[in-house]
This record gives sequence, C-alpha cells and structure tokens, in this order.
Amino acid sequence: MKFDDKIPIYYQIKQHLYHEILAGTLKPGDKLPAVRQLAIDLTVNVNTIQRALSEMITEKTIVSQRGKGNFVTDDTARLAELKEQLVMEQLALVYEQLHALNLSDAEILASLKRYIERKGAAQHD
Repeated sequence: MKFDDKIPIYYQIKQHLYHEILAGTLKPGDKLPAVRQLAIDLTVNVNTIQRALSEMITEKTIVSQRGKGNFVTDDTARLAELKEQLVMEQLALVYEQLHALNLSDAEILASLKRYIERKGAAQHD
C-alpha cells in the first residue's frame, strides 16, 4: 500500500479497510488479520494499526472479541451507513472541485450523466 504523506497513515489504513469491506473482500463476520500481521503487510508500526482499528471499533464497523480477534460487523445497517458516508465524502470532493471550475449544479449533473453513459457504453464494448 502506498501512503500519501499529506494524510495521516492510520486514516489511510481505515480507508483501505473500508474499501475492502465495501468491495466484499472482507465480508460481514470475517475475521481481520492480526494487528501484527496487518502491520507487516502494510509496513507500518503496530501502534498505527491499533489506532485505526480502535477508531473502527468505536464506530462499530469492526467488533473486537477478546482472545479471538477483530471481525467485520454483521450489522448491515452500519455497513450501509458506512457506504453512504464514503460515497458522500467522495461526491463532496468532486462537487467542490467542479464548482471551483465555475460549473453550476445543472452542468455538474449533465456532465456526470454524460460520463456515466460513456463509461457504460465503454464497458459493453
């Protein structure tokens, strides 16, 4: 995993794990690798992994079971909230960038529609 120096590493790790969960690589109820193994796999300090996981436990995205490890929550409502949150965060970034180009909301919507139509056409080719 490549890290961006401008964003805290623990936050990037959380985003990586969110992606793994929402993409289905890590399914509800799946056990996460051990903290030490994650640290080795991502080449980061164990404390950095622990901070990311602690926040995810507080958010109820993962559940810690004493002596067994950390697991992706089975709470589908929580996972739906997470997905909505991440989508809105991405859309907020795009929205701000497009408004900075002096595009109106209507122009942004029209551009997004064109993009989706082209992307869909390209996938069917």
